[in-house]
Parts: sequence; C-alpha cells; structure tokens
Amino acid sequence: MDLTINGVTHSVEAEADTPLLWVIRDLLGMTGTKYGCGVAQCGACTVLVDGQATRSCVTPLESVAGQSVTTIEAIEQDPVGRRVVEAWVTGQVAQCGYCQSGQVMAATALLQQTPQPSDEDIAAAMTNLCRCGTYNAIAAAVRQAAAQG
Repeated sequence: MDLTINGVTHSVEAEADTPLLWVIRDLLGMTGTKYGCGVAQCGACTVLVDGQATRSCVTPLESVAGQSVTTIEAIEQDPVGRRVVEAWVTGQVAQCGYCQSGQVMAATALLQQTPQPSDEDIAAAMTNLCRCGTYNAIAAAVRQAAAQG
C-alpha cells in the first residue's frame, strides 16, 4: 500500500487494518508520534490526516490511503506548526514531554481551522491528556501562537 507521510510517498507492506501508529513508528522509523493508551483517549499518537487531528493508534492503515499524513517530524514545515512549536518552546510548556508531540499536532490542527480561537475553542480542541498537568501552559501557548498569526 502506498502512504503519503510528510510529503513523501512510502510503499508499506502491512495488513489493511494495521493501526497507522505502528506503520509510522515500526515500519517507517518515525518515533516522534507516541503510543499512549491504544484506545484513542490520551492523544499521544495524534497526527494530521488531511489537516484533521487524528488518533493514529486506532486509525487503520487502509483508511488513510490517498490522504496526506503529517507527523511531528514535519510539523515545522507548516507555518502554523512552526508558530506552535515556537510558542511551546517560549512558554516552556513541556515537562516530561511524552504527550507534547500529540499536543502540538492538535494545536496546529486547531489553528489551521480556527486562526483566532476563543478559550472555549481551545478547550474543545485540546482534549489530549497530560500527566504533568500543563494544561494552563498549553492553552497559553495556543493563544500565543494564534496572536502571532
């Protein structure tokens, strides 16, 4: 199956129902996307599929055929993604960092769709879990990235 990830087409040999996360990590060696819960609850595995934040741990490979997948490895190639990463660094958002790639992906998707989100928009979009509890810093970084847009 051909799969377009970060603008590059990859031919992968995997069952059609293989979760996208395992293709990204195990077959293609891109380990920035993390495994968290395996049931689409935590968001550590979030990638963008045609610009939509998508939980890759439950997304079958066959469902992304013909679509563009973006992982954390390429998010700074997008101007919005670059602003989000810069806001994350400036705000020192990450503590342990495990969930942060998924958080950055969710924030980028939000700002691509809603360039000037309200606090309610941010709360609705940023549903990824953070064990360190950096939710206030995450929201502040999203607001900062939006203000720079």
